[in-house]
Amino acid sequence: MKRIVVTGAGGFIAGHLVKELIRTGQKVRAVDIKPLNEWYQIFPEADNLVLDLRLRENCYQAVNGFNEVFNLAADMGGMGFIENNKAACMISVLINTHLLIAARDCGIERFFFSSSACVYNAEKQNDPNNPGLKESDAYPALPEDGYGWEKLFSERMCRHFSEDFGLITRVARYHNVYGPYGTYDGGREKAPAAICRKVIEAGITGQKHIEIWGDGYQTRSFTYIDDCIKGSIDIMYSDIEEPLNLGSSEMISINELVDIVENIAGYKLVRKYDLTAPKGVRGRNSDNTLIKKYLGWEPSMPLRNGMKKTYDWIKEQIQKEDKNKSKPFQ
Repeated sequence: MKRIVVTGAGGFIAGHLVKELIRTGQKVRAVDIKPLNEWYQIFPEADNLVLDLRLRENCYQAVNGFNEVFNLAADMGGMGFIENNKAACMISVLINTHLLIAARDCGIERFFFSSSACVYNAEKQNDPNNPGLKESDAYPALPEDGYGWEKLFSERMCRHFSEDFGLITRVARYHNVYGPYGTYDGGREKAPAAICRKVIEAGITGQKHIEIWGDGYQTRSFTYIDDCIKGSIDIMYSDIEEPLNLGSSEMISINELVDIVENIAGYKLVRKYDLTAPKGVRGRNSDNTLIKKYLGWEPSMPLRNGMKKTYDWIKEQIQKEDKNKSKPFQ
């Protein structure tokens, strides 16, 4: 049995990771800054701590007595959040820096850092027909302003802690992870969840149109949460020292993603395009050559199937909210 710290555990990806580690018999300490009642998933089997990991003393408290760390904590969200909160995203560098220091001092044996496709050079993402971003495309550096720079800097911190102190570090570059038990409203949601919510709300209210950020031709690849969790664990316990893409190579336009959700819902909406809204790069796709070569990892969930699971979960949450709102005051 391993003793594993998972940070960001009240959030989307890390919540699923805690669930999987507990399922496989590991001792887990789950840490997040949010109050417990705001965590997406809570597991009584875990040691659940509410800590602000931007503070170094809290990082020592988080890792003390444990053997390994999965660091997924960050102040982040979808494109609407990261384009308008660059300073907040950059401050997350304190989390990884202080966790690495605490890991070194407390004898942590392995350290995983969740990076992002936002580290890639923006000049390689101007064409919607993106051939796939190779790991080497992160340099020369021109990442997403704010969030991307924080991730790229933190990757290098991991590298240098390995070189200078012998701490085993592993880095995965996540590509647009989606699925149930994640943010779907409030401004931090990403495109798959946002589109599901908009289509569901249109069906409930009878609204006939949907707002799309940008012209809809921008392209992305989306990774289902179960594939992400398996890939993260595979990378953590591999011998691969360099950052690896963890994503799907099934590239799709935002318009095509809306098509999928409309097909799931069973109705079509008139599309209104907001060309002034945050929309990110024109084309981003994952080149999975290295992770397939090194680890034999490939995503197993087709996008349409994963979106159906995501849509069903979000619809259930919205229906619960509407039911609670309709209850008479007591």
